[in-house]
Amino acid sequence: MKPIIALLASSLITLPAFAEPWGNADPKPGKEHHDKACVACHVRLYGGDGSKMYTREARLLSTQLDVLQRVATCNSQIRGGWFPEEEAEVAAYLNQQYYHFKE
Repeated sequence: MKPIIALLASSLITLPAFAEPWGNADPKPGKEHHDKACVACHVRLYGGDGSKMYTREARLLSTQLDVLQRVATCNSQIRGGWFPEEEAEVAAYLNQQYYHFKE
């Protein structure tokens, strides 16, 4: 019985490595949160529609986890009041719309 439990436990350890860090968060409400709370600041910083924040050459993000952490940091800085689920929705939207990171 112990070998079976060990096998099952070891197989579960690898699951998070293949999952997106925001789980199954829906990007649609993420776009709404983003447009309401993020765009004005990004326009002020980069002009235009603010999307240069995500498309500039020297961007700092390179993984899905980076996106989620950046969203959480921005939420904290602007005192956005989003719950982790809302941060996850915004991260899912940004990755779908701009980053397209696979891991």
